[in-house]
Amino acid sequence: MLFSLPTLKTCQVLVDEFRSAPQPFEPEKLRFAGVGDRDVYNISAPFVDEGEWVIAGRVEARDSEQSEVYFFVERDGVWVPREGAPVFALQDPFVSRIHGQLVFGGVETFPHPVFDGEHSWRTVFYRGPNIRRLEKFAEGPDGMKDIRLVELKDGSIGVFTRPQGEKGGRGKIGFTRIFSLDELTPDVIEAAPILDAQFTDEEWGGVNEAHLLANGLVGALGHIACFDEHGNRHYYPMVFVLNPETMERSELELLALRSHFLDGPAKRPDLANVVFSGGLIRKGDGTAELYAGVSDAEAQKISLIDPFAKYEAQELDRMYASV
Repeated sequence: MLFSLPTLKTCQVLVDEFRSAPQPFEPEKLRFAGVGDRDVYNISAPFVDEGEWVIAGRVEARDSEQSEVYFFVERDGVWVPREGAPVFALQDPFVSRIHGQLVFGGVETFPHPVFDGEHSWRTVFYRGPNIRRLEKFAEGPDGMKDIRLVELKDGSIGVFTRPQGEKGGRGKIGFTRIFSLDELTPDVIEAAPILDAQFTDEEWGGVNEAHLLANGLVGALGHIACFDEHGNRHYYPMVFVLNPETMERSELELLALRSHFLDGPAKRPDLANVVFSGGLIRKGDGTAELYAGVSDAEAQKISLIDPFAKYEAQELDRMYASV
């Protein structure tokens, strides 16, 4: 077996284990301009578009959750809106590369169909050769966030899901495979099997970004979250690794705590201990940079030991035994 059977662990157990692991280092706040006095948080990691590094970021007033997603480029150490780039009425942006196309998405909110004055949400997807030519092609089921895509070694597409309610409780991670972006439908997403032994019923989590490793494994960057006895939210950046052929996977591991990042404001007091994984840049030297939203009010990055390197070095004996 590539991995031992994962053990169900609470946020507190993971925090306790993490305190004896290698700690992250060199936190840095990202500076944004050009959006007035609004906050920029829950960013993507930088990605290259038409030869230029770009960050997608959630832009929002401190006292509101009506957000827009801007694409930012760096100018003299400050990230500013990219001239001519589209702006989307979405939350929590993400990007991936699938079959040579840029796939971009985020969370769209809309009036709840049953409860007056409340909102629901869905994940929407766009694709194109570049940011300027993105076109909507799919949407997830109503009420589901944290749907992420990754192109697998055989050319198929891995789909991470996060159902809630009857199937997923407060939020659990599912996984399925499709062979074309045109197959990404609400029914396919809803039918994805749940990865068990990851979250207790009182806690929840999701995948924020997926990486294809050199040996065909998938490195999942995500979050695990819980409430404390006072109703405060606690979000922790975490990773696990999945074998998409056998569905074997590693234990959840935390990457950082809020205290590892620089002090700063929070959107609300109950969000002070929130770190929302945005993306991971693997440096190739055994380290990586985690880009994250912090306390729902700002964006930071921090350096750490590459969490996927130890898994990437493993051989997929079961997959390649007959080759």
